[in-house]
Amino acid sequence: MPDRRRSAREVLALVADDGSFTELPAPTRESAPDGPLRWQGYDASRARAAERTGEEESVVCGTATVAGARAVLIAFEFGFLGGSLGERTGDRLAAAYTYAREHHLPVVPLIATGGSRMQEGMVALTQLHRVARQSALTRAAGQAQIAVLRDPTTGGGWATLGAGADVILALPGAQVGFAGSRVRPAGADPAAYTAESQVAVGSADAVVRPEDLKQALGTWLRLLSRPGEAVPAPVPAALGTTGLPDSGWAAVRRARSAERPRAHAYLDAYFTHRAHLSGDRCGGADPEGMLCGFGERDGRTVAFAAQTGTATRPAGYRTAARLIRLADRLGTPVLTLVDTPGAANGAEAERQGAGAAIAEVFGAVAAARVPVTTLVIGEGGSGGALALAAPGNTWATPDSYFSVIAPEPAAAILKRPPEAVESTADQLRLRPQDLVELGLVRGIVGPAGEDGVSAPPPPG
Repeated sequence: MPDRRRSAREVLALVADDGSFTELPAPTRESAPDGPLRWQGYDASRARAAERTGEEESVVCGTATVAGARAVLIAFEFGFLGGSLGERTGDRLAAAYTYAREHHLPVVPLIATGGSRMQEGMVALTQLHRVARQSALTRAAGQAQIAVLRDPTTGGGWATLGAGADVILALPGAQVGFAGSRVRPAGADPAAYTAESQVAVGSADAVVRPEDLKQALGTWLRLLSRPGEAVPAPVPAALGTTGLPDSGWAAVRRARSAERPRAHAYLDAYFTHRAHLSGDRCGGADPEGMLCGFGERDGRTVAFAAQTGTATRPAGYRTAARLIRLADRLGTPVLTLVDTPGAANGAEAERQGAGAAIAEVFGAVAAARVPVTTLVIGEGGSGGALALAAPGNTWATPDSYFSVIAPEPAAAILKRPPEAVESTADQLRLRPQDLVELGLVRGIVGPAGEDGVSAPPPPG
């Protein structure tokens, strides 16, 4: 069941620091009696809504600090005509976004809406154009947008303010979907229209309990609001073994060892705290295979996309591309951890667009204006690993290998017997020290406190 439906003022009190909320002046607009459609009784409906809620419109906009981080907050009042968007709502939203850009502040829509206001017809519906334009301008200005989905978040409010945000948090059990409960097809599964379902299919990042919302928002606001620094992220120290493998097959065995540290261990050691993004925003998530988000390192924000040692699914690649593009827009350096035997290559992965998803990551890394730093911490399996590797700024641990293809399929393609797999691994020159000699990685990093084996960057 959803958490109880809070008013706009109650949700503002839930997330804003005590005494910090200052309401923005509401733009004034002269309108015809009963609105643009002359909808009989519309003025009376608005008057009753105002008396019932104490609000003059369906949104309350202002500035506040959230766990110490300043932002523009937009709180919907569902009690005012179902939190619907009308012309005056659009005026307030546009003014709030403009203020955020002028003062370099992130925007936090706290959404609870049933959609566009029927009594204003197409005039109301076209407010979505205004909202989309304001969101796009704010995105281009480098300000973050963090949406909170309350109950309900449906219609155009979900399709603009909600789904268009950089980070999407949701309250437990909230009704979330483009179709509201009264306009869905008969027999539609109600579970598909929940916050939990939207997270599972990659359309939202996390479900957050009301008592945790202020802290979660504060963390995201701090991580996404720091000025970007055009310097690379430092290379993480290796956590595994120190000596180098004496053969190609030894390198492969090390990288595949169950005892070797994985991405979670590296992220725990590297960041003082972090927050995770989840989902590709087009129907998929790969939470077990790709870890993406932002973390704090030495007082700076660093974005991360980390493979976990499994075959990466298309949704994982699309989530990584989403992360890199967001970091680039915010001016945040990116750290990628490479660790995969390769991209998932089953029939389902092909149906989900594996090639296009991998291409998205290649393109995002290639187009990034911020520094991207890569550490290969385990298996580097072909193009599915290379997509996350930064050209000219990739490093390796002694527990890793990188290869055009794994030794077993390489031997099979060459029609060699199984006993030739080990010698094929040597021929592929996939060891960390081979990669340094070939100029494909900048160096090999050792554990914290040790220099490890290193090499100068390759020429050019």
